[in-house]
Amino acid sequence: MFQIGPSLREARTRRGFSPADVHKAVRIRERYLTALEEERWDMLPGDAYTKGFLRTYAEFLGLNGQLYIDEYNARVAQHDEEPFVPEVLNRRGRGGGILFRTIGAIVLVGAAVAGLAVWRDAGAPDRPTIDAAVAAPKAVRRHATHVVVRRSKPALAPKPTYTVIRAVRDGSWLSIRVGGQSGKEIFRGTLEPGHFLKYGLGRAIWMRMGRPLALDIRIGKTLVTGLPAAPTNVVLTRDGATR
Repeated sequence: MFQIGPSLREARTRRGFSPADVHKAVRIRERYLTALEEERWDMLPGDAYTKGFLRTYAEFLGLNGQLYIDEYNARVAQHDEEPFVPEVLNRRGRGGGILFRTIGAIVLVGAAVAGLAVWRDAGAPDRPTIDAAVAAPKAVRRHATHVVVRRSKPALAPKPTYTVIRAVRDGSWLSIRVGGQSGKEIFRGTLEPGHFLKYGLGRAIWMRMGRPLALDIRIGKTLVTGLPAAPTNVVLTRDGATR
């Protein structure tokens, strides 16, 4: 057992950083950094955020972030709080989709059988005879030509491009914004191993990563490579990733 807050403060002062310096580097608000150093857990926004802040802060100072997470889990964390698990949402609804498709097929078959019965009861229309066609006035025969209208097929819209961010080797704290660093934040927290996030790239995705090498990031089917070991920012677009 060790003191989380004092060890963070000691490591920061030993490296000559102020809370403002750390805020500029890792984008965690100064009041949250102070709360971590003073172990004032009630001032932090829940276990998921606190763990992400701890890992990012510790690794920025060159410390082992997982040790701080383990110590926090053992002493402080509320173990009944569920983490963000986006892929559970992706797994739901498969049974419902099969049920709706089955009901739709039954309805279509029933409609086809009913239509066939109505056609048989009404009787098929009489086909014109050769004599009737000869007896028709020439003016009628001259204008009774078929006009074939060919309709052009509508242009298909290009398939949207998605990015999939998956925690493979370890968990990583993430901050994700739409449109750039000053855009709307759509996710903040720790992405645990085995979980993933998926976003469309109609607009650029800006992302701050605490442990880049713990992640596999794909744009479409292309794997993003060249990520550093230290916390970093990356911008994802349809054309690729830039730092």
